[in-house]
Amino acid sequence: MKKFVTDGSLLSYKGFRQLWISSLLVSLGASAFPIALAVTVLDAGGTATTLGLILGSRVLSAVLLGLVGGVWADRLPRKYVMIGADVYRGVLMVALIFIATPKVAPWILAVLVFAMGAGEAFAFPASGAILPSLLPTELLPAGNVMRGIGVRIATIIGPGIGGFSVALIGGRLTFGITAAFFFIGTALLINIHEKPRTPSDAQPSFISELREGLVTVWQTPWVAAIILMSTLQLMVVLASQTVLLPIITRREFHTNTVFALAEVALSIGATLSALWAMKYRAKHPGLVSIIMWSFFAVVPIVLAFPSSRVFILVGYLIAGISIGPWEAYWNSAIQREVPPELQGRVFSVDYMGSTALMPLGFVLVGPVTHIMGEKPFLISASIFHLVLCVLVLFVPGVKNLRSPSKENSSQGEQSNA
Repeated sequence: MKKFVTDGSLLSYKGFRQLWISSLLVSLGASAFPIALAVTVLDAGGTATTLGLILGSRVLSAVLLGLVGGVWADRLPRKYVMIGADVYRGVLMVALIFIATPKVAPWILAVLVFAMGAGEAFAFPASGAILPSLLPTELLPAGNVMRGIGVRIATIIGPGIGGFSVALIGGRLTFGITAAFFFIGTALLINIHEKPRTPSDAQPSFISELREGLVTVWQTPWVAAIILMSTLQLMVVLASQTVLLPIITRREFHTNTVFALAEVALSIGATLSALWAMKYRAKHPGLVSIIMWSFFAVVPIVLAFPSSRVFILVGYLIAGISIGPWEAYWNSAIQREVPPELQGRVFSVDYMGSTALMPLGFVLVGPVTHIMGEKPFLISASIFHLVLCVLVLFVPGVKNLRSPSKENSSQGEQSNA
């Protein structure tokens, strides 16, 4: 069993420190990429619809290949899966420098962006499952929070880097900048020492391993229930706010500033609450997470009644605060409760499930708001979010993010002691 000998601070663990910096750099490249892509598509004569379909291909790829990435994350050393996925995406970005000319056909860009999503499908489950090899169990919540904060920093800074680079050297050459972030980030993963996993005597077939990941989630009701809840909520609430936020704020306030600041407020709120959750040891982490997550329902409400800029920004700050506990408690619960040899597949089901219906949500927002009206739809979305938060609490294990059988056995051990 691997022993961790450090002074106890997160960044004193060399492997985690390398992983964190690598994730930050890769996330910067991933956040700057859509800016370069948008400019390239529009320069080639594309429309907003064209851009939406090309970006959607990235999500579709991640959904279709998520389970495949999870199987390989459990078959191979996870750092090698991450290295392969990051180098692969970096090479695709370099290819775009030469392919994404003003005369390029949109379908070619769609194919390349679809391929980019395949890299994400492999990287995400491996990055979630590798953390227990780099940190002791008691520091997993803090480690998950810190990684989440790094990603949020990147999502704020990355688009600015992309915009500045596009203005300075153009969209095509900006793909070279994004590729550099991926390659440098990948180099930091090479020296990570991952805890070896005991190989099974008989290697099961790929299909049986795929099925085993799905069965594991199905046989863990609290995991399946939370994934289903988030899938439905992201399809309705997150997809609707992603589409309607820029439309409503531009219409009401005649500027893009409110749209941009709302996204920043969301990230700030999530970072603050994640830091709080990292320090607060919740007796019922699932209950705390669901209660706070219910406040995300404020987003459709502020969009339904956009009375002022401050009202919008405060609403998004509150919505951000509702996100943070998931980063501290959810990933840590999976890393604690699911056997190490299955974690890659469970994380891939989580990733696939959370994003599976979002493309459908993007497509339906326009027609549904046309039929129902913008304000009634947004109010209904808020109620829908709250109802799901209440219903999921009735599933055994959700309140504590732990299977009831394990809770009872641990309580029995404590009483015997």
